[in-house]
Amino acid sequence: MNTISKLSLYLSLPALALASCANAEDGETGMTKLEDELMVAKEYGTFERPWAIEFIPGSPTLAITEKAGTLKLLRTKAKGEYAIVTVSGVPEVAYGGQGGLGDIAFLESEAGSSDDTRTIFLSWAEADASGDHYGAAVGKGKLVCTNDPKVTPENEIKCAIEALEVIWRQAPKVMGRGHYSHRLELSPDEKYLFIASGDRQKQKPAQNLENNMGTIVRLNLDGTPAEGNPFADQGGITKEIWSYGHRNILGMDFAPDGRLWEVEHGPAGGDELNLVKEANNYGWPVRSNGDNYNGIDIPDHTEDDGFTKPAIHWTPVIAPGDMVFYSGKMNSSWKGDAFIPGLGSKALVRVEIDGDTATEAARYDLGGRLRSVAEGPDGSILVVQDGEDAKLFRIALMPPIVPPAPRSMDTE
Repeated sequence: MNTISKLSLYLSLPALALASCANAEDGETGMTKLEDELMVAKEYGTFERPWAIEFIPGSPTLAITEKAGTLKLLRTKAKGEYAIVTVSGVPEVAYGGQGGLGDIAFLESEAGSSDDTRTIFLSWAEADASGDHYGAAVGKGKLVCTNDPKVTPENEIKCAIEALEVIWRQAPKVMGRGHYSHRLELSPDEKYLFIASGDRQKQKPAQNLENNMGTIVRLNLDGTPAEGNPFADQGGITKEIWSYGHRNILGMDFAPDGRLWEVEHGPAGGDELNLVKEANNYGWPVRSNGDNYNGIDIPDHTEDDGFTKPAIHWTPVIAPGDMVFYSGKMNSSWKGDAFIPGLGSKALVRVEIDGDTATEAARYDLGGRLRSVAEGPDGSILVVQDGEDAKLFRIALMPPIVPPAPRSMDTE
């Protein structure tokens, strides 16, 4: 049995919950009823300023990054007990403002691996040599776990990141500690790594293809620019760019049809959900459905402005923290819907997608700032709050109610 499989034996994410005196308790199931469509159970673990949660493919092991520079694996034991494995070998991060340890990604193709290691991708904020300029970085390495009694006490698991190598950097590094974005997403065929690179609160660079701020880049898994990128003939850093004119992307995922979507923060208003298309310019900071924080108007998108329009924009903002497309395992009626945890809105937003259009379908109040979301192996939704002592929940999506077939009136 491989090490990851051994770790999986200790991991199953039982129902997690947000207790709320405003929600009615279901006496039969012991689960707190949040909405007719959702059920939550008990709270399960707290974390310090978490930024991303992600399941290791083929395993119920949940990885959690904390901004200060800690990577943890959540595992459960018998009788509802649980333990947290802290992973060593995490890179030094520039912790402060919006910066720190960021996103995490794994290869789905390694789900059935018999090896003791998994490929791991991590993003983080780093400083330059002077210590006053910052930018995002992405690294690739191996997550190695062991419970060899010669190395660790019985039933204890030790995990480390080994051979971590930086494969991409946001450029140039600039002053300030905001809008790194640095969300990671692997293409369904695992040929490409997409990285969201925020505008770093500098605005104008998002319209300048000579840097990679305010863009989504498409790379090979070793960090080199992918062949066929739309601006490859311009050379240099421009070879990386897939789309541009973005502000601060904090959620990115591939829909079941294989198309990439992202959700980003607007300024004062104008949060956006966008279908990501090759070479497209999404308009920031020339156009936005929000305004500058100082009250200065930014022209709204118009049909003839030459920029790609958002599928949805929100004012007031939802302040998105992440996003995930739902597989439909637990509730088939929501297959292909996007779930977006809100920081400012303190709600889990469900969006229905129909071709290139999108519609907000529901908003579920969870009573706190929500940072990241992931789908569990059983089709439940995992959500973690933002900030100190952030709670982690498992949300069960109730299957659609199918009315019974009408009884026959034939008396024969």
